[in-house]
Amino acid sequence: MNRREFIQQTAVGAAAALTPLGARAFAQSARPRWKVSAFSKPFTSLSFDDTADLVAEVGWDGIECPVRKTSTHIQPERVEDDLPKMVEALKKRGREVTMVTTDIVGVDATAERILRTAAKLGIRRYRLGPIRYVANKSIRQQVTELTPQIRDLAQLNRTIGIQGGIQNHSGADYFAAPVWDAMEAIQDLDPSAMGIAFDIGHATLEGGLSWPIQARLAEPRYSVVYVKDFRWERQNSTWTPAWCALGQGMVSKKFFATLILKVLSLHWHSRS
Repeated sequence: MNRREFIQQTAVGAAAALTPLGARAFAQSARPRWKVSAFSKPFTSLSFDDTADLVAEVGWDGIECPVRKTSTHIQPERVEDDLPKMVEALKKRGREVTMVTTDIVGVDATAERILRTAAKLGIRRYRLGPIRYVANKSIRQQVTELTPQIRDLAQLNRTIGIQGGIQNHSGADYFAAPVWDAMEAIQDLDPSAMGIAFDIGHATLEGGLSWPIQARLAEPRYSVVYVKDFRWERQNSTWTPAWCALGQGMVSKKFFATLILKVLSLHWHSRS
């Protein structure tokens, strides 16, 4: 899907779900240009230059670049050498690394090296690595224990000048899958230092009909919004989630309608 098709399926499709007044305002407004980036995980076998060529050809504004141990473009120990090369390759084609995906879940030397390198290159956002619950402790106890760890990381983010994002990844043992737990852990932190990398696909998978609650809960802390779709498929006797093309799954257009209205409201406010 190229950039034009993506915008048509999100903006136009969502506008149709708005109230008549909202749809008319959307159509008549001086619409802001939203940056569209893609997670480069599916094409990490490409070189930096080939990645930049692909991004330019499709028409994305940039990529979310994985800097982690697996499914990655850049190994953490090579971040100081390789991340500048990726940034430069994209810059030559008028594109950018909008954020990096990491294994970072706390403060250590590797985390600090990755974040300082990214910030020095003008990258202002990153996604934390997965945090999983264990079975032999209560969920509430584990949230309490995780909170200082996340607070220390947020302090490092503030010092460096970069914003972390905790993804609400679906799964039976994922911290942040239900959203409320991550929001509780970061509620007293500076939003510019730590937010929620909100994924409407995972929120719908986990929340079913309650995805508006998760979205409303996380909205004040959005660091980035992930746009993807899924549907349930039966394999033998088991139902499993399968990712699919945008608009062909269970994610509601109402989410995009609400998101567009919020963005337009901020845009109009900034112009007034």
